[in-house]
Amino acid sequence: MADRYLHLTGTAPGRFLTRGLGLPQPVRLRRWTVGTSALDGPLLHLTAGESALKGALGPVLAATGLPVTEHAGHPAGIVLDATGITTAAGLGDVHGALHPVVRSLATGGRVVVLGTPPSPGDHHQAAAQQALEGFVRSLGKEIGRGATVQLLRIAPGAAASAESTLRFLLSPRSAYVSGQVIELTAAAPDPVADWMAPLAGRTALVTGAARGIGASVASVLARDGAHVICLDVPQAEEELIRTADRLGATALPLDITAPDAAARIAGAAPDGLDVLVHNAGITRDRRLANMPAERWASVVEVNLDSVLRTTDALLRAGTVNRGGRIVATASIAGIAGNNGQTNYAASKAGIIGLVRSLAPRAAADHGVTVNAVAPGFIETRMTAAVPLLIREAGRRMNSLSQGGLPIDVAETIAWFAQPASSAVNGQVVRVCGQSLLGA
Repeated sequence: MADRYLHLTGTAPGRFLTRGLGLPQPVRLRRWTVGTSALDGPLLHLTAGESALKGALGPVLAATGLPVTEHAGHPAGIVLDATGITTAAGLGDVHGALHPVVRSLATGGRVVVLGTPPSPGDHHQAAAQQALEGFVRSLGKEIGRGATVQLLRIAPGAAASAESTLRFLLSPRSAYVSGQVIELTAAAPDPVADWMAPLAGRTALVTGAARGIGASVASVLARDGAHVICLDVPQAEEELIRTADRLGATALPLDITAPDAAARIAGAAPDGLDVLVHNAGITRDRRLANMPAERWASVVEVNLDSVLRTTDALLRAGTVNRGGRIVATASIAGIAGNNGQTNYAASKAGIIGLVRSLAPRAAADHGVTVNAVAPGFIETRMTAAVPLLIREAGRRMNSLSQGGLPIDVAETIAWFAQPASSAVNGQVVRVCGQSLLGA
């Protein structure tokens, strides 16, 4: 559904009116297309204090394709290396580096602050590095003009593992991702022969792929070179086949809660899966006092239990290949809660628990990463049916003052799915324009 308010604020009279009334003034976001595949301008590289990356960052930044400079009047992106900040006093260098340049950031620009994991053995370093999280989340809420701000924590000696993440964060693909903290492991990235088709030769399965976010995920993975298996319930078979045919994909009509779901998925992918995306989900909203047991059970079964069951079975059978990627869909509701959605919020919070527990073991035992996206207000058929005032509140209750699009979720999943994203593991990234609710 069209966002008429966003359209209004894009006109001169609309800007004058909303500015006078003190209303939000969202900027139309610039998303990835073939013609807009990169930010339009230079990348400003700054350092606060002494870098802990010892010169390894320069080649990684150069690989993003943006012209890197240490002086720029109107940068499209700013990368601040704060990996060497180990004391509270050192935080002054963060202020000193960004204060003079933050106003000059281009509309729709990107700020990425680089840090290191807080040390359990050094509470001064831990305090200083944790302070960067509060700094980044706050800057993301005040920067405006469609710009985004992230914190990327890089393990010592792991600068090379950051390339895929920096390519994502410093591009139009991350337009609706802001205020996030992403922590990389030291895992070496798998090589990518062609960054325009990083998933070439790989097989991906997407559940709930007939329409909406699932169809968008399937489309982006296919665009990036994967052969996609589109799975959805038999009741959606006609729409599922249309989606699969459009993408040159394979349609698999299947209820993911079926007892033999994992076996049938394995049968549809005789050479194994390289990417498994758990996107299927349902809502059965009602306040707890009015919610019958069957409404509770159906949501938990589809959104959580089927994910646990099929993931376990596919890993156990070796259907997910080494170097594979598992991505599950959580929700901002699982982080902040939502009125009338105790069942849905419980199921989506459960996905976060699954990711945090399984990720290190899956990497160690199977060579597979496990991550999750947590969408906020995304413009879909479901949100189009929400009453007008609630829908408008949902759109404006984030730092970018607008709803996201299914493509925003899909681009984030595609970044998780890349071979070069081996160091991205156990992460839950909100695709919510930095929601004003939740952590």
